[in-house]
Amino acid sequence: MAEQPFIDIRNVAFAYGERRILKDISLSIPKGKLVAIMGGSGCGKTTLLRLLSGQYRPQQGEVCVGGERVDQMNSKALYRFRRRMGMLFQFGALFTDLSVFDNVAFPLRENTDLPDSIIRDLVMMKLAAVGLRGTQDMKTAELSGGMARRIALARAIALDPELMLYDEPFTGLDPISLGVIAHLIKKINLALGTTAIMVTHDIHHSLELADYVYFMAEGEIIASGTPQEVLSSSDPWVSQFVKGAADGPVQFAYPATTSIAQDFGMDVQRV
Repeated sequence: MAEQPFIDIRNVAFAYGERRILKDISLSIPKGKLVAIMGGSGCGKTTLLRLLSGQYRPQQGEVCVGGERVDQMNSKALYRFRRRMGMLFQFGALFTDLSVFDNVAFPLRENTDLPDSIIRDLVMMKLAAVGLRGTQDMKTAELSGGMARRIALARAIALDPELMLYDEPFTGLDPISLGVIAHLIKKINLALGTTAIMVTHDIHHSLELADYVYFMAEGEIIASGTPQEVLSSSDPWVSQFVKGAADGPVQFAYPATTSIAQDFGMDVQRV
């Protein structure tokens, strides 16, 4: 990954109060690449996306996108920056009181002064791009899980973003819907030349899609590489995650500070 980075995160640290989430994180992503961020629940993956979108500011370090310091932007600059960004939320996060058409049209109406006729054409193009032309008048309650995720993807690409963020895009989908979404993510990324970060637990599809992979654990980058390097890695943590093994560096039991006897108020003194 020697190209000039489009995303450059340097020595970033972040905490919720006293609880440290990210510890001196650094990573770079070239323009037009799709990068997967993997790791166990609670390791800081989604927090990283929130820092990239400017929802949070780091207590330490720099967050740069396209040569701009996101961590130093004011509200006006952030609003302008987010016009260049698309976000596919976990479970889609569609507006339940709006039709399919109005969901996809929302970012166009919010961020542009385009006439209704142009907005309609763009919405229909985005629906066609995800294979759902003809659903524009449907309510979100009428959609299957896979259809809803594709509508959310159409909304995310409505403004042809330079940056796409995917937060667990495959969660809760059946195998066919998952395969369709994976295919669309790759197809759209190539068509738009978008730089994308995908936070995911799905090993199989993610390694087929991603150009590069970062692994996180306890708020740190512990390994990285191409999909081929990941699959052949001898690193115990990476190997356990890829294979889904129960035994390894990641322990099943939470590291409690008291014994079971103490939890039940038993006398733990030796006789």
